[in-house]
Amino acid sequence: MINRQKGDIAPDFTLANENNDKVTLSALRGRPVVLYFYPKDDTSGCTAEALQFTALKPQFDALGITLIGLSPDSAARHREFRAKHSLTVTLLADEEKTVAGLYGVWVEKSMYGRKYMGVERSTFLIDSNGKIAEIWEKVKVPGHAQAVLAAAEALPKA
Repeated sequence: MINRQKGDIAPDFTLANENNDKVTLSALRGRPVVLYFYPKDDTSGCTAEALQFTALKPQFDALGITLIGLSPDSAARHREFRAKHSLTVTLLADEEKTVAGLYGVWVEKSMYGRKYMGVERSTFLIDSNGKIAEIWEKVKVPGHAQAVLAAAEALPKA
């Protein structure tokens, strides 16, 4: 299993967003990025997380930070999810789970004694040079977006 560390260069990728436009991480260099991985659109925890990041998006924007949510759902499903909940966060479709694998968040999980593969809710704060500045693993949703914003505010200015 890949284990990303603070200070590592964030693995580059290109994925489709909710509008099927391609988004490449390295093309965002020069500005920080919050990359949050979540298991599934329109489930209670994932919806709460997306709503919290959407509520704080003006503060992230003021800091020049790009907010990106990423899950194995399709671009079409992301489009429906965004519309249903009036989300403003960019959502990327990692249907092949390639990027989740690169970041070490595609893991074996267990529920009610059954083991399965899934996304471990995790967030990576990537600085303007493309380095991982902070990592949150096994995220609990309440207060998480606020904690990420606080860490983002503490980033050195580019």
